[in-house]
Amino acid sequence: MLAKKGAVLKMKKEKMKILVVDDDEATRKLYVKILRALDAVKIVEAADGQEAIKKIKSSAPDIVLCDLQMPRVDGYGVCRFLKSDPTSELSDVYLIIISAKAAKEEKIRCMNEGADDYITKPVDPDELIARVKVGLRIISQLRRTELERRRMFQEMDVLLLQDGGCAPGYNPVTAFITYHLERMGRSVFAAVEGFKSLVSGKDDDFVRLVYDPELYRKLDYIPGVFHAAPLSEWRGAHLRSERFKDFVKKSIQRKAAKTIKERNVKAIIAIGGNGTFKGIKALCELIPSSVQAFFIPVTIDSDIAGTECIGQHTGIEMGSEKIRCYMADARTHKRTYILEMMGADSGFHALHSCLGARAHLAVLPNSVVDHRKVAEALNEHDGCVIVVAEGYKRKERKRKGLTMNAAEYFYKELLATGVKIKRRVVCEPFSRDIRGAA
Repeated sequence: MLAKKGAVLKMKKEKMKILVVDDDEATRKLYVKILRALDAVKIVEAADGQEAIKKIKSSAPDIVLCDLQMPRVDGYGVCRFLKSDPTSELSDVYLIIISAKAAKEEKIRCMNEGADDYITKPVDPDELIARVKVGLRIISQLRRTELERRRMFQEMDVLLLQDGGCAPGYNPVTAFITYHLERMGRSVFAAVEGFKSLVSGKDDDFVRLVYDPELYRKLDYIPGVFHAAPLSEWRGAHLRSERFKDFVKKSIQRKAAKTIKERNVKAIIAIGGNGTFKGIKALCELIPSSVQAFFIPVTIDSDIAGTECIGQHTGIEMGSEKIRCYMADARTHKRTYILEMMGADSGFHALHSCLGARAHLAVLPNSVVDHRKVAEALNEHDGCVIVVAEGYKRKERKRKGLTMNAAEYFYKELLATGVKIKRRVVCEPFSRDIRGAA
């Protein structure tokens, strides 16, 4: 949980709690006597595993020293209770199993169940103290690390936000922004899953981006620190999610705005296409005007009015090359290919890729086509390639309950003309590998 604004997170100074679990009272009292030699520890006892679990539920200890063989609930049961869910806070409890069984198989079984250490009876007092001290050091280090993590994410200077589809340029843009802002003395963070992470608002929903290798080495021990430099060479979009459709709801947007305020975000840089642009625009109406907001268009669709988009030209180059390959195959085998390509609304990608490859026809979402003339024209060519934007008659297909893609639907319309097409026709669905181009 986030500390309240202005509060300072501090290391807990209360004593570390050790729970000693053994059904033999004399043995249990012996362990307690030995452990009293340690400073700053509070020792609690339990007569068996069942009592131990009850006490753990009431107030979780830092270390559990547990006998393996006990009635009702044995050491394995306590181990499973603590360690079965790695995401639970109880999994952080340091568990030391004590057993008369010295066989390697028993030790391995306990470790596989999640035990952190294993001591064989008879217990040497010095060894017991040493093993417990190791556990205390590990817990102290984990607490310091968690403290650093909470401090780091309590105030996020610049937050990068990516949502929706993938396109060439997402990762390089992220690295570029991190590099330059870091050199300006700013700290850069990113939402792991776009708007969805903003709504959730937990520490794990964000990462701290670090470009400088030296700085990264210094901060690498803190969970959530991510080295941004390699993103310059990575394809795809490492920090993004599928479009978060619920973000159109005002109630959901308010949750995201609350996270921005609680995290003291100074600036937001949204990266994406039209959907991301609409989302950040809606968010700006709910956050303080002191929070700067920027948008960088990265999309194959080229669906941001008034500007070119990062990724659109790379996408067209890849799309054109893909079409050229189909054209070569169409000429070789004397057949027609109908290719579905990106273009949900305007069809810019499909159109420009078609023009770049000099394919025979581009069918866009708003195209009015004389299907009979197209069918007749196909019979005049040995090989043809027709490019159909994915948004072609999408509403009509949905209304009819059809699952076929745009290319298949267009071919169905050609067949409906009654013109017999002499050559073989192959319909290819939208190829998503273009999104991973570089």
